[in-house]
Amino acid sequence: MRWFGPKDPVSLFDIRQAGCTGIVTALHQIPVGDVWPVEAIQERIQLIEAQNHQYSPLHWLVVESLPVHEAIKKGLPSKAQYIDNYKQSLRNLASCGIKTVCYNFMPVLDWSRTNVNYEMPDGSKALRFVWEDFALFDLYILKRPNAESDYDAAVREAAFVKWQQMTPEEIQTLTNTVLLGLPGSEEAFDLGTFQSLLDEYAHIGDIELRMNLYDFIREVAPVALQVGINLCIHPDDPPKPLLGLPRVVSTESDLADLFDACDLLSNGLTFCTGSLGVRADNNLKQVIRRFGHRIHFIHLRTTKREENPLNFHEAAHLAGDVDMYEVVRELHVEEIKREIDNRSDVQIPMRPDHGHQMLDDLQKKTYPGYSAIGRLKGLAELRGLEYAIRRQMEEW
Repeated sequence: MRWFGPKDPVSLFDIRQAGCTGIVTALHQIPVGDVWPVEAIQERIQLIEAQNHQYSPLHWLVVESLPVHEAIKKGLPSKAQYIDNYKQSLRNLASCGIKTVCYNFMPVLDWSRTNVNYEMPDGSKALRFVWEDFALFDLYILKRPNAESDYDAAVREAAFVKWQQMTPEEIQTLTNTVLLGLPGSEEAFDLGTFQSLLDEYAHIGDIELRMNLYDFIREVAPVALQVGINLCIHPDDPPKPLLGLPRVVSTESDLADLFDACDLLSNGLTFCTGSLGVRADNNLKQVIRRFGHRIHFIHLRTTKREENPLNFHEAAHLAGDVDMYEVVRELHVEEIKREIDNRSDVQIPMRPDHGHQMLDDLQKKTYPGYSAIGRLKGLAELRGLEYAIRRQMEEW
């Protein structure tokens, strides 16, 4: 399970009692672009393993994430120093036994939602993205220059009508939701700062961002390979351009281009079924069959496209638009292939992603999508599914 460090309301004991052995975490306290020192890495490992002598063991299995500095994404002259720092962080992690590092290349914002308290029919709460509400924020709260061209007339009109009817409190809630900082942080951007960050991408389009990504991975993947680390990029979430910013890791074609740009096994994928599954044109089974050997980390969750397919919410792990049976079965086939090929990474790390807030957690403050009980429910369902698939395939 993902753990956001000592301030996470979900404790290491909670995760241990869920039956997990691997911790997915990061050093959120270190500024983006700085080198992760060996001492800080070892301190986190010692914290995770402190009770291993007394209880079932936990180990830091995956880094999520080692952030990529914006200078790298924008291709600025200063990127060289930040890439060097990234390489050194990889070396330091490897020296401490870390083998898997997740990252993303989404400009300015990480994942984006318009509601982090969407009530489900059973009373639990989920994350939701509504295109009309995002347009409302973009057009009438942020007032981004030239934003009108990104939305059709019907969406602009509906957003305007809704904006006129909103209370100041509702406007502030939507603003705070869209501008949430990276997971692990409770900080949000203010509107002025946020617009200035968007302005810095004025001359960076789809092609430029792709080239900057390929330049980055060509620099760092050889180092990762040398020290025994598997890098795995997280797909865009949602997988489409937002706020005038390009997004270049959204489709199977995007992945093919990235892997062609650097044909090293250390240039791999975080296979997030929720992010890729939002798009109906992403065939997840086909993605696994084509790029399974590049999958170094798995996020299992599912979203449900609504009547307007641009809108979606986080569904229960075995519901929604992702055929989780087909996905887990194909992933198990990939592990069998790795065993036959004598790969050292036969077991692919997996975590249950974005659980619903439910039961006692409804009364607690937790990171959106990362409450304990909802993820525990998802993990139990996924474990049961995996167990049944393994038994079925053994009998064949």
